[in-house]
Amino acid sequence: MKRAILWLFTVFLFQNGISQSPADFVDPFIGTSNYGATYPGAVVPWGMVSVVPFNVSPHKGNEYSNTNDWCSNPYVNNNNWLTGFTHVNLSGVGCPDFGSIVVMPTSGDLNVDVNEYGTTFSNQTAKPGYYSTFLDRYGIKAEMSSTLRSGISRYTFPKGRANIMLDLGHGLTNETGGMLNMVSETEIEGYKLLGTFCYHPQAVMPVYFVVRISKPANSKGYWKYQNRLGGNRHNWSSTSDTYKLYTKYEKELAGEKIGAFFSFDAEEGEVIEVNVGVSYVSIENARENLDAEQTGLTFEDIAESAFADWNEQLSRIEVEGGTKADKTKFYTAMYHVLLHPNILQDVNGMYPAMESGQILNTNGKNRFTVFSLWDTYRTVHPFMSLVYPEQQLDMVRTMIDMYKESGWLPKWELYGREMHVMEGDPAQVVLADTYLRGLTDFDVETAFEAMLKHAETSEDENLIRHGNDFYKENHYIPFLKPFDNSVSQALELYIADYNLAKMALALDNKDEYKKAYNRSLGYKKYFDKKYNLLRPLQPDGQFMPGFIPTQGENFQPVHGFHEGSSWQYSFSVPHDIKGLMRLMGGKAAFVNQLNKCFNDSLFDMGNEPDMGYPYLYNYAAGSEWRTQRQVHDCIKRYFGTDPAGLPGNDDTGTMSAWLMYSMMGFYPVCPGDMNYSLSSPVFDKVTIHLNKQIYGSDQIVIEVDRNAAEDIYIKQIELNGKSYKHFFIEHQELIKQGHLKFKLGSAPKQ
Repeated sequence: MKRAILWLFTVFLFQNGISQSPADFVDPFIGTSNYGATYPGAVVPWGMVSVVPFNVSPHKGNEYSNTNDWCSNPYVNNNNWLTGFTHVNLSGVGCPDFGSIVVMPTSGDLNVDVNEYGTTFSNQTAKPGYYSTFLDRYGIKAEMSSTLRSGISRYTFPKGRANIMLDLGHGLTNETGGMLNMVSETEIEGYKLLGTFCYHPQAVMPVYFVVRISKPANSKGYWKYQNRLGGNRHNWSSTSDTYKLYTKYEKELAGEKIGAFFSFDAEEGEVIEVNVGVSYVSIENARENLDAEQTGLTFEDIAESAFADWNEQLSRIEVEGGTKADKTKFYTAMYHVLLHPNILQDVNGMYPAMESGQILNTNGKNRFTVFSLWDTYRTVHPFMSLVYPEQQLDMVRTMIDMYKESGWLPKWELYGREMHVMEGDPAQVVLADTYLRGLTDFDVETAFEAMLKHAETSEDENLIRHGNDFYKENHYIPFLKPFDNSVSQALELYIADYNLAKMALALDNKDEYKKAYNRSLGYKKYFDKKYNLLRPLQPDGQFMPGFIPTQGENFQPVHGFHEGSSWQYSFSVPHDIKGLMRLMGGKAAFVNQLNKCFNDSLFDMGNEPDMGYPYLYNYAAGSEWRTQRQVHDCIKRYFGTDPAGLPGNDDTGTMSAWLMYSMMGFYPVCPGDMNYSLSSPVFDKVTIHLNKQIYGSDQIVIEVDRNAAEDIYIKQIELNGKSYKHFFIEHQELIKQGHLKFKLGSAPKQ
């Protein structure tokens, strides 16, 4: 059926004069260097499983590995030493975890020591739903594809002994424990412990799997890492100083750093396939997932279906004009946005409840996971609300269910565990912003109850808002330690309280609106007129002495700010830019301060709090052209089509969503505020296909009239054929009117 859909889609493209489909423009290698932390492996939209080359090798110091590149992802483009293919992975995150269930094919004599069996690799190819490479040392061609909950790999071997190893002992997770059980000559099952994301020990969880191999093994067995001799000596033989091979072991094996092998006699060019089903509930569910999603399908069937799935989702937005590089950047960004949050439930609907061992059922709904909310509330979730409202509603429902299960909304959730990473109370922002955009089909009463609980619970019992008692009374968080994140934490609470206020007002709760809104303006207490910047405060309300505005650049320890300087946070009050402008002394002073930020390289595109800065000139009438110039400068300077084409961690799609918005010409500066800030689009035409049942409209069309690609300055805007004099447009108005047209020129309109 899906191949028929793909054929019809191809016919449609041909008939409409389009030679390439959206998925053809995706380059999964973008972001795999420069700390982007993306991967080129095979995955489907919102997939639980991804099959990814693992090349952040434990083989320390080998000539093929750049050990200076921070490895928060299983793949780094400039490393050329591969030790297998992983099946559970995270994209674009800033801390290492997952990168596990590692399958490694080899040829020749069996060697199970991960420090010895690696290889260089070449001839990489990647497209949505497919990855391949050649393992130089072993003469093996390796190919990967995936479904929602399972992976498939295909290995073409040279003549001789062929080995397929399942290594549970290495990966990105700090946990090394697991269990293996040989079911038959072609199947093995087990589980692997994952966790300690950002080194939080409470985050340990099991992932269950079933692995099937397409050919019965001539020999098979287990291995286990040992620091000294031990165990039943007649059942093992030494393959190195530390790894013990169990060739007659018939029972299950559990412990630290274990693995299993299957060996075969292969003919030249013989193909052996490996199918892997995954579950976070049980081995039985992993088997059921594998059976449901791969039975009766060939490798080609699965790869074609994955590509068709990507085409279907990426076709929600059509872009025309621009260069091939522009389309590559845009659709690759869209591809990255659709990786997380990803589904968690098995085909039977079962999933692990939040913060407990209880197993629940979705009863036909989608349960999502990987909520990196401090990042994604700014761009990903507003984008999802507009373009994929069905999935966004499921994500919001998931967050509310997490509250029902654990008593708290998520902050940085990973497979049913709260990581407590970064600052603020970002779930408030996502819930309110989603509701205000018109997506109201969720348990609003419980959502508001949860938001109030977060805001009102005392700090001794509050798992999300630390220091909440002082904050509620004084509307700021004091500087108490030699280095802390006090200002950053407060700024995040201000945007959360602004959204709580907006939600309360929408629900006609004026008392809660006033309380939350007044708290959201507490940022003014931090404002120091001497610097026209925010400065940490002591408990007595006095400014912290020894303030250095640029301290915190390049992740150095800093007073009051998280991973950045005061410059990278001082404009981060998107809910009250006009108020900040008044504090700075008016429009001219505000613009001068923004200019200094950009001109003196004090702006960091990779840091979420200041990623909206280029759009702030629109708040200063007469300076809107600066937004157009700065946005285009950021697109060209920080985003590219090579592996280093992201400005840093993609942060589960956050940076990619910024790029998409900016290339289309509008941006949600302040979630919870329904006004988009306008800039000039990169493309000649953008068509966003809407869910008519939810939004009442079929599409939004954005058109551009320009003489040359270098024309980036807005001369005139039309909304549905009528002159439009503003540089902001309200969300519902854009949907209702449906047609924006920009006339651009080569010089600013001042």
